[in-house]
Amino acid sequence: MPAISGEERREKIIQKLKTSEKPISATTFAKIFDVSRQVIVQDVALLRANGNSIISTNRGYLIQEKHETSRVFKVRHEDNEVEEELTMIVDMGGTIEDVFVYHKVYGVLRAEMNIKSRMDIRNYLEEISSGKSSLLKNVTSGYHYHTVRADSVEILDMIQEELNKRGFLAELQDYEPVDFWNSTR
Repeated sequence: MPAISGEERREKIIQKLKTSEKPISATTFAKIFDVSRQVIVQDVALLRANGNSIISTNRGYLIQEKHETSRVFKVRHEDNEVEEELTMIVDMGGTIEDVFVYHKVYGVLRAEMNIKSRMDIRNYLEEISSGKSSLLKNVTSGYHYHTVRADSVEILDMIQEELNKRGFLAELQDYEPVDFWNSTR
């Protein structure tokens, strides 16, 4: 194969992964493109950084097709209930993408979270408890929103039901700009 640019090579890697039913090793890609195995490993890292869901197995790389959906939940709880709220969401299969508040003066204030495990929750809570920062929800009397991602609408429905059962779901107010309840992406 004639020499191609790194960008073209990465596009071809994605194409091959999308059409392959079996994992493809870095060594195999290296032979196909006449580059070192390390170049392929770096290509895969760049592809992942650009949002491609490539997983590594002991037999090579696979592309994981995304069938995820997300929903925004408006919630309210006390500081001592943060761990319960986040743990419930991740234990049911959700990933907490962000936290944001709607402030009447400042508008939407948002922070990335990307919490998908109990370990992520523990790290987040350690950061908060270290005094480096405080919970964003406290600028709006505890009211805040989370964008939660999951593999299916059914999982999001179960998360919503459980948030409601535990008294964490909050009612939308007239001044809020969007009906977040039904938002899915």
